[in-house]
Amino acid sequence: MFTLASPLLALLASHAPSGEPKSATFSATNEIALTPPKEAKELRAWIALPQQDAWSKVTNLEIKCPVPHRITKDSEGSSVLFIEAKAPFPEGFKVVTTFDVTRTEQKVAVDAAAAKPLTDADRTANAKYLAANQNVKIDDGIKKLSAQIVGTEKNPVKQGKLIYDWVLANIDYWVKDPANKKASPVGSSEYCLSSKTGNCTDFHSLYAALSRAAGLPTRFYYGSFFKQELDGQDTDQSYHCWLEILAPGVGWIPIDVAIADIFVGDFALTKENETLVKRTTAAGYTKADAAMVDYYYGNLEERRVLWSLGRDLVLDPAPKSGAVNALPKALIEIDGAVSAEKTGWTRKLTYKQKS
Repeated sequence: MFTLASPLLALLASHAPSGEPKSATFSATNEIALTPPKEAKELRAWIALPQQDAWSKVTNLEIKCPVPHRITKDSEGSSVLFIEAKAPFPEGFKVVTTFDVTRTEQKVAVDAAAAKPLTDADRTANAKYLAANQNVKIDDGIKKLSAQIVGTEKNPVKQGKLIYDWVLANIDYWVKDPANKKASPVGSSEYCLSSKTGNCTDFHSLYAALSRAAGLPTRFYYGSFFKQELDGQDTDQSYHCWLEILAPGVGWIPIDVAIADIFVGDFALTKENETLVKRTTAAGYTKADAAMVDYYYGNLEERRVLWSLGRDLVLDPAPKSGAVNALPKALIEIDGAVSAEKTGWTRKLTYKQKS
């Protein structure tokens, strides 16, 4: 058991955010370019839209689309743009969404002393955040590993931090060594554990498997960074994934163990990894930073936009290809079959900071 003098408790006690949360406003353009094959007869698309939550205000949303479209909701309540078109398709087929978003930094006082163990009622109310997903496996091996990591600890704040520290100590972000490491294409807890590497969704899939196995409700968020060095440039911002865990008495705690791993500092910048590493973070990277590692257990910077929540999504109308692993960008179906990104379509998210 941890005592009042333990390093972990001291760290958590010092983790209360200082100062007012930062905020920033961005003007963004999200462009989906579609290239259906000549023989295609039908195209259906579900495109992620910017979401509003307690930290994000979306204004001036405009959608330019040359075919019939409407906004629907997925099974997590996120707004999704649905498009349905028959051949012949428009030349230069593009769907362009423009919007402004003001994002406020999330800062949670992660106070272990305020946390309470989860009750059966808490677990019942958050059952879907304790369940496995298609790519978040909770098998006997994960349960055993989670139990080893958490030990006898019952405090959910401390449990979450123990898992956070274990992931940082055992998994390396693939961009640190791109010649020898790679990410999975689906965000897989099994891949991340077996390969000891991955991207943001791999990291958070493994974290979610371990935390859910420990009885901590854990939910997924998908969005994008507004990367500081790409402000105003004609370069896609890609996507990013993060989590929240529930600690009664404290609330939902935001976690980004993947980006925290970049700042652990167990690697050197090289000509092979430098650009990848810098563009993985919101505001670049120059060196190891223990304060940033600490920051991402309870805090998220303001340079983000939210696209969707959750895994194994059910869309409206239902895709012929079935439930959706996640929706950080779009799902495109051509004649009922999934069209792969970069071959059947591309996404380009660009932005300019306004304030």
